Amino acid sequence: MTREIAKNAGFNLADEVMVATAVSELATNILRYASCGRIRVIVIQNGDGRTGIEIGAEDKGKGIRDLKLAMQDNYSTAESLGLGLPSVERIMDEFEIESEIGQGTRIRARRWL
Repeated sequence: MTREIAKNAGFNLADEVMVATAVSELATNILRYASCGRIRVIVIQNGDGRTGIEIGAEDKGKGIRDLKLAMQDNYSTAESLGLGLPSVERIMDEFEIESEIGQGTRIRARRWL
């Protein structure tokens, strides 16, 4: 479904795959670290009429204690490769993350045409 949204927005095949990869990484994190969460993928336009895709990911997990550390390659608290969040940040043009201990994590990432 993510690739279809990206394609309909005008993204090429390579960008469709990149956006789908970002969604997959975020979904994996929700499943691995949180009791519940959601992902939203929408087509957006900025004030200049530029089209993009916005991914919103939100969970009700434990939260991330050290965001700076979590954004480093190979850092993981779950015996994984530790490449998920850093790869999403690299794939997308804009990346914002907020996390509160005991409340969960919210991510908003955008990729522009």
